[in-house]
Amino acid sequence: MGYKFSNIDKERVIFSLDIGTRTVIGLVGVCDEKGIFKIIASEIREHEERSMYDGQIHDINGVAKIVKEVKQSLESKIGKELDKVAIAAAGRALKTCRVRVDRDIDIGTEIDKTIIESLEMEAMQKAQELIETNKVIGESKYYCVGYTVVNYYLDDNFIENLEGHRGSKIGVDLLATFLPHVVVDSLYTVMNRVNLEVINITLEPIAAINVAIKKNLRLLNLALVDIGAGTSDIAITKDGTIVAYAMTSIAGDEITEQIAKTYLLDYDAAEKLKINLNKETKHKFTDIVGIEHELTSEEILDSIIETIENLAKEIAKRILEYNDKSPSAVFLIGGGSNIPRLPELIANFLGLPKERVVIRDTSSIENVEGIPEELNGPHAITPIGIAITAIQSKYKDFLEIIVNGKKVKLLNSKRVKVSDVLVLIGYNPRNLIPKRGDNFKCFINGKEKIIKGEIGEPAKIFVNRKPANLEYKLDNGDEIILKAATKGKKAVPRLYDLVNVNKCVFLNGEKMNLIKKVIVNGKSIDDNVIINENDEIVYDEIKTLFELLVEHNINTEENEIFINGNKVSGDCELKNNDEISVEIKKEKDAEKNSGHNTITLKINGEVKVISYEKDSFIFVDIFDYIDFDLSKPMGMLKLEVNGKKAELMQELKNGDIINIYWAK
Repeated sequence: MGYKFSNIDKERVIFSLDIGTRTVIGLVGVCDEKGIFKIIASEIREHEERSMYDGQIHDINGVAKIVKEVKQSLESKIGKELDKVAIAAAGRALKTCRVRVDRDIDIGTEIDKTIIESLEMEAMQKAQELIETNKVIGESKYYCVGYTVVNYYLDDNFIENLEGHRGSKIGVDLLATFLPHVVVDSLYTVMNRVNLEVINITLEPIAAINVAIKKNLRLLNLALVDIGAGTSDIAITKDGTIVAYAMTSIAGDEITEQIAKTYLLDYDAAEKLKINLNKETKHKFTDIVGIEHELTSEEILDSIIETIENLAKEIAKRILEYNDKSPSAVFLIGGGSNIPRLPELIANFLGLPKERVVIRDTSSIENVEGIPEELNGPHAITPIGIAITAIQSKYKDFLEIIVNGKKVKLLNSKRVKVSDVLVLIGYNPRNLIPKRGDNFKCFINGKEKIIKGEIGEPAKIFVNRKPANLEYKLDNGDEIILKAATKGKKAVPRLYDLVNVNKCVFLNGEKMNLIKKVIVNGKSIDDNVIINENDEIVYDEIKTLFELLVEHNINTEENEIFINGNKVSGDCELKNNDEISVEIKKEKDAEKNSGHNTITLKINGEVKVISYEKDSFIFVDIFDYIDFDLSKPMGMLKLEVNGKKAELMQELKNGDIINIYWAK
């Protein structure tokens, strides 16, 4: 007699199928108002022929036949026709690709999330290209179902987090995982053949984790290993999500085959003996030539230990390869996980305490009732997980998203973000980052002047007409409007942007411009004209106090000089809006100065105003006005005028800069 469904139950019934390499497991259950999933019927059937290889359907008709048998058996048990099903794609069909992408950036721009996400998108697309390039001819395209960042780089140096930094080059080392379309397509074809509508599709590792590892444990770095008949599938979690998938082609069949070779048994007898190794301590069996054997489990395990060690070593090797270190713990599921000694050996190869590698069976599953005896084991984790995942998911297996008016379909193997859609459609991630306009170049007083272009506008993302970003989580039917980032304008400077013609000081309250005549391309310019590329600008500027005093014939010996209220005794650079005052230090002696000439010189850094009676003032005359002992040579005497070698009879001019010193 079948299960009696209430009207509410009919809406909450879940039919899940786990289509494995050797068996197909189906179960039907009902989720009550408290969220408890009650299993009301289950069925396990083995494939009659090799219709599946490593989790992928090869014989659609053969798989459809066994699925139909499971479906009909369950319908007879519950007294209700099943028309909807939850399924999972095999983790062993996943392909993983690790890539490194580097990008030059503007050193003046602070690295933000958009730049980082754009870099990650570029790496994901590169991984997709590599997967597509290396695929077998005739193979279908691949979905990207997840990725994890292994390392970031700033100017070729490892860095934990790029955000907030500045540099000229950024990079990312990324591990992306892909699922071939053919896996999903073949599953759908089988379901169509038996008149079942797929209400949810997930990945087997995700389904298993949903029930094998509690949510509060998923923040840890864990490895889940599903040891089946043909392959051992590995999923690695960190920060609450699966960050990597891996697979080894060594699994339970290797153990069965070694038992068959060691004791001359056919495959079915060897498989039965393997299964009983952890159930019984002694075993009696007859080999193919009629010899009877009576051995303990330990004796049999000792004889095949190398094969078990090899399986453990390969699993540990893959975990370390994709996790870069030993995880915090390892959970084993699948029929092959029951092989004695295997958990301890895996722990040994990973350098973990043996209690950190554990077998997860259905007894650890929460909020599930009515688990039948045939599902009491690690082999039933995945089919129950498929059902639980279907209950927890509000979304269908595929999302239909509209991007700039075009429809895109995505596999809903995880919460899909805007960035996932952009990767799928091949959107160039560099279009998300604003570009700086071209540089402008001109020459000022013979030196090259570069003005950087303006920064363009960043990309704008809208979901359902509201501002969003690359991390925005999408729902079925969402519409994305994407406006690419722009390139900034090239600078178009005017003369006064390059030359501060208003730079001035105030001398005794009177404004004095420091910028003198301005010439552009050989022509004197008074207006704020537009400067063109490669224009040559030349101008004179009074830069120092000495130059200003010479310009206005101010004698420092007879006057005291103050800048911004502070008395100065030597030369110094002038700043815009400096206030300079000149106060008479002593009265001029009109008679003394009558008929005299004066010259202002800067001698060894000191400004001097010298009075003389001759018609001209020559270099050698300086020694009459300075304290410099020529009678005690201290090296080679160096005489310079305006930075060049001086002649003793050289006539000096007002404003000349003199240096006299001993060179050793």
